[in-house]
Amino acid sequence: MNGLIIGMDLCDSCTHISCQGQETIWSVPTRIGKEPDSDVWRVAEESAGGALEGMVVEDKLLSLAMKDGTATIDGVRYEGLYLLKMFLKQVLAIPRQASGKEEIENLVITVPKLEVKLVDCLMYCADFLEIDRSRVHVISHAESFVYYVMSQKREVWSNQVGMFELSENGLHYYELRVQRGLRQMQVVADQEELEESFHLNVLDSDAGIQMADRILSSCAERLLQKRLFSAIILTGRGFAQTDWASDFMQQICKRRRVFAEMDVFTRGALIRSEDLCEAQSAYHFTCICEGRLKTTVSLKIQEREKEGQLVLASAGDSWYETKMTAEFIVSGTPEVEFSLQPLEPRKKKTVKIPLEGFPKRPDRTTRIEMAFGFTGEDTMIVMIRDLGFGELFPATNRMIKQEVSL
Repeated sequence: MNGLIIGMDLCDSCTHISCQGQETIWSVPTRIGKEPDSDVWRVAEESAGGALEGMVVEDKLLSLAMKDGTATIDGVRYEGLYLLKMFLKQVLAIPRQASGKEEIENLVITVPKLEVKLVDCLMYCADFLEIDRSRVHVISHAESFVYYVMSQKREVWSNQVGMFELSENGLHYYELRVQRGLRQMQVVADQEELEESFHLNVLDSDAGIQMADRILSSCAERLLQKRLFSAIILTGRGFAQTDWASDFMQQICKRRRVFAEMDVFTRGALIRSEDLCEAQSAYHFTCICEGRLKTTVSLKIQEREKEGQLVLASAGDSWYETKMTAEFIVSGTPEVEFSLQPLEPRKKKTVKIPLEGFPKRPDRTTRIEMAFGFTGEDTMIVMIRDLGFGELFPATNRMIKQEVSL
């Protein structure tokens, strides 16, 4: 396949799109316009002023879809999810037109916060756009940050890497550290929304600029302290110019490499999208961040009379994409036993789910179907159904559903 490989940073205020083979990164306000008395929908690039003159406009499309909201446009009520579908259709038309290609080989969408409902909404959008779900991946801003940093020269990530994001979404801090000496290198990234956050319109006045500089300096002192960082990155519209934050810049530049990159998340999403298209990943590390599991989950099994552990999910796997359904025969005590191994070995624990309500049968004459998935990095959902054992013991189809905290 020789289709488009795309990275997209999708936020409530603005959406950024990058495409393999294209130098341009397109910025489009996350709003959709509809021409009156017609079925024509449009978006407007920021380079064109982002204007949708003469149209009825709806914005904050992610929030609208997430809360199952509706909007009345030109006398017709539309669901928020439908408006998001139309927006993504128009946005993806931009790289398609620029490249002359229609087929999308892989699309990675990065979002500020990963939630089940949001990912579900985006998968419904993929269905609407006739893009196979296997070609669409949704990752957190933290994961985009990881892939952007790890694509740089080793000297950039040899020690900790910090990043300040100042945008319409507020003030956020990200931190990455590489843990070596393990069987496989681990890259751990944390993120937090800072309580001291302020709106960008504060920078419209001299007094506001001075206050913002003091806030940033205070945050830098608290977060960086005297620890060793190989790089500090500044991203977001608020850092398009940095001369207004003189005290902050002076503080973070002490014995550190500092650089500004406005499109970290978009570029990181494209790097991840490109890597997913390769037969073998170029990044040989386990990624631990928002959107990835921090616990390895295994199932106690018996094979050829020997007990063992079947790994169902590993730390570093995408919790949304990790799911499985399989059949087993119950041996011994009628229960299912999971082993949960967090990153800290001392916190290992065992969880047993008794097959309560299932018929009592002789050993190894109960077949079960077990399905599991995750609703977040800390929660696993397990469903177990009785399949009986052929004609001897008919299936009751009784179901056990249990939530397991990791």
